[in-house]
Amino acid sequence: MNKLKNITYAIVDIETTGGNARGSRMTEIAIVIHDGEKIIDRWESLINPEQHIPLAIFALTGIDNELVADAPVFGDIAQKVFDMLDGRIFVAHNVNFDYSFIRHQLEEQGYKWTARKLCTVRLSRKIRPGFRSYSLGKLCDSLAIPISNRHRAGGDAEATAILFSSLLQWDTEGALDDMLKKAAPDQRLPPNLAPEDFKALPQHPGVYYFMNQYGKVIYVGKAINLKKRVASHFTGHNINKQRQHFLKEIYHITFEVCATELMALLLECTEIKKLWPAYNRALKRFEPKFGLFKYEAQNGYLYLAVGKLKKHCQCIQVFNMEYDGVQVLRQLMVNFELDHRMCTFGATEIPYASRGCADQPELPEVEKHNAQVELAVDHLLEQQPTFVIVDKGRTPEERSYVWVEQGNFYAMGYLDEYTQLESMEDIRSSLQRYPGNHYMMQLINAYIAKYPRKVTYVNDCQKAVVLPELTGDSDEESLILF
Repeated sequence: MNKLKNITYAIVDIETTGGNARGSRMTEIAIVIHDGEKIIDRWESLINPEQHIPLAIFALTGIDNELVADAPVFGDIAQKVFDMLDGRIFVAHNVNFDYSFIRHQLEEQGYKWTARKLCTVRLSRKIRPGFRSYSLGKLCDSLAIPISNRHRAGGDAEATAILFSSLLQWDTEGALDDMLKKAAPDQRLPPNLAPEDFKALPQHPGVYYFMNQYGKVIYVGKAINLKKRVASHFTGHNINKQRQHFLKEIYHITFEVCATELMALLLECTEIKKLWPAYNRALKRFEPKFGLFKYEAQNGYLYLAVGKLKKHCQCIQVFNMEYDGVQVLRQLMVNFELDHRMCTFGATEIPYASRGCADQPELPEVEKHNAQVELAVDHLLEQQPTFVIVDKGRTPEERSYVWVEQGNFYAMGYLDEYTQLESMEDIRSSLQRYPGNHYMMQLINAYIAKYPRKVTYVNDCQKAVVLPELTGDSDEESLILF
């Protein structure tokens, strides 16, 4: 039973024109005042939303444009709503939905209002665990709570009030008191997320996964502190439609601890590329647009060309700007005396190197030309560094490794201190292979610019290697010695 004194609760339900407060409006509101023992007041009203009510909303609630035509607009009842809510605990089933609408529309009318929130979905999960569904209708059916006028504010608010009274009677462990504590983390969590998933998060670097009710990953993120970063998703008063839908879809969280922020960043990139989660958008924009390609034409000659990247097309090197690719190809053409007629410079109509050249000599021998092209490509690849980054591991007994092969991210992983390493090839073959991309190399290059002594450039993979002891400080530089 609730032990908190002199506290009253405003149990609220609303009907709306849509699913988010920024683009939708309320069409009905009901408020039931509860003193912790019984209902002491109730009020409800239709609201003219001053916008069209979609047919799907009418089918669900029975509220249409005609029904609210003569109803007050929200500005007419804002003072009444504020007076009933002010100074009380705000209670609702899936509380953040109702709270976001009311707070937003009160702010539009000039009322500065915030309240401590209590979600009856979360309270029900704590006091009466084990039900398959905690939607208001199914929960009331399971608990034999009468509910009439379903999907109307008055009927749902009345049923929530009866549910709330029952939960107070069943609360023998003080769950309500715990949830009302100012710092109670459960109050910030999405309504469908199991609290134990959040509690299991460590305060270490890593990658976290938000999953929907079917176990499908809908978002992947990286963190220096997993618990702190995940909690930040659930704080603040953001009424954006995408965020509201996002929070509703989160049912589970899983995670993987990483030794360093760099390892977390790289793992995040690979997981987004593999899973392509619905709510990850930022990293999808970091792919380069152009590449340097090599191909053999029907005449038998090898051609080099700068062009736009397409999915599943292999290229020699990628570029953010077409100009950068043109400069690389032009330098190869000059250094290796490649025939300009077999070099295509991006979108220009006339090959860059042939402008102003009136004389067109005979084509070179196929074998000689192709050998020069292969030599140029090999030289370009050799200029791309192969190196390994060594840093601390997830435990004092292991180390983390990031392997870059000819300028491309190749592999990463962890090896414990008891692993016998006879050569650099032993390290390379022991790590997990991952597909890389241009953005991941940007991350790696930024890291090695900051910590150059953590990097060893590899010229001969058969050389013996001696690894020094690493301290627990990830910022302290280390060195691989040969």
